[in-house]
Amino acid sequence: METGLNAFKEALHLKHVEAGEYSPLALAYIGDAVYELAIRTLVMNRGNMQVNKMHKKTANLVKADAQARFYLLLEEELTDAEKAAYRRGRNAKSFTMPKHATMKDYRMATGFEALMGYLYLTEQFDRMAELLGKGLEQMGELAEAEGTSTESHALQEAENEK
Repeated sequence: METGLNAFKEALHLKHVEAGEYSPLALAYIGDAVYELAIRTLVMNRGNMQVNKMHKKTANLVKADAQARFYLLLEEELTDAEKAAYRRGRNAKSFTMPKHATMKDYRMATGFEALMGYLYLTEQFDRMAELLGKGLEQMGELAEAEGTSTESHALQEAENEK
């Protein structure tokens, strides 16, 4: 029996497609789902709580301005190929206008999602985990999980509860 992504490939009869063959918005489409699943997993792992609270915590980390900030924290860590995947997504012509974000944050978020999609489709799961861990740590999100929430994170949580 196959494990992980290979189990899905086998069960769903998925064909091999190079990540570069997808449009930047297609990379962002799958990257959005992968990133949100990672964040939902983190939130769920913090313990049982009301679903509404889990949704709010997740939403605060997956909205466009948070993804833009996430990218800025990781920018120096990225390889040339990762930066290229980000730029393809950021520069893609989207016909969707952001509802609760600036156009700059929206484009940066699309680039970040494209990067996540690229890493997922190229099966660079360790690298994705490494980047997500570094970014979440710098944002103060992993400190909370370890019981040592940073002061700025605590202030942000208080603001979000309003």
